[in-house]
Amino acid sequence: EMAESYLKDLKKELPCAVYLNGEYDAKDIYAGVPVIIGKNGVEKIVELKLTDEEKNNFESSIKSVKELFDAAKKIDKSLI
Repeated sequence: EMAESYLKDLKKELPCAVYLNGEYDAKDIYAGVPVIIGKNGVEKIVELKLTDEEKNNFESSIKSVKELFDAAKKIDKSLI
């Protein structure tokens, strides 16, 4: 579906892991969020209005990914 949206410039809204730089109050991390995909690839990150519970769950997920990456960097210094 992603490839079709890209190749046919369908501008479909699809879930995708993308680099966040302030969206969803997350910075400098990749996370799965809804995006618009067209002929230019990811053309827009769609910011959904999250409930407090959804926001807390998302922030917890981001924190877990950061902790895992920090642990990986201690094992493999080339990740820094």
